[in-house]
This record gives sequence, structure tokens and C-alpha cells, in this order.
Amino acid sequence: MSVPRVTWHFTALLRQARLRRIRFHDLRHSAATLLLEQGVELVVIKELLGHAHIGVTATVYAHVRMRLQRQAIDTLSQALREPAAGSAKPDDGRDPPLRAAPVR
Repeated sequence: MSVPRVTWHFTALLRQARLRRIRFHDLRHSAATLLLEQGVELVVIKELLGHAHIGVTATVYAHVRMRLQRQAIDTLSQALREPAAGSAKPDDGRDPPLRAAPVR
């Protein structure tokens, strides 16, 4: 069985650029991972990849989603520890305390 021309040319380009060998298919996975990390919605990535069901996409890229969720939690944690400078005035005790609206 012969190697498809695309694979042969891709391998030659990798060798010429002195990059480690990867499968041509790995480019698809890398592109989807980068899109997800840039905030592109999972449903859009599903459509680009041609997956029939979003569950397939969600399963394959769960590791990326978990990392992004961890980063979001860390960002929130940081914001709660160190509010942005000048975003809130100090409480001088003159204003009434904030209260949530009653839930009905």
C-alpha cells in the first residue's frame, strides 16, 4: 500500500522544517483545540469538524474544556481576592446595606 500524496508531502515539509513527525490528521485536532481555547462555541467546532453529534465533540475535547473551566475559576478567584483598583469606593457607613430582592 502506498502512502497518500498529502501525507508524503506533509512528512517532507515536517522533515524540512526540522519538526517532529505528526499525523496530518493531528492538524485537525490542533485547529479544533485552538478554536475552543479562543472561545469559539462547541457547536460551531462540531459543525466544522463534521461530527454528527455534539456529544462526540464534547467528549474528544473534554480535556480542553476542563482546562478552560479551571482557568475561569482561577480568574474569578483572583477577581474576588483583588478587586480592580478604583472600581469600588470604600464603605463609609452612610449608605444602607445592599439587599437582594425577595424571590417570589
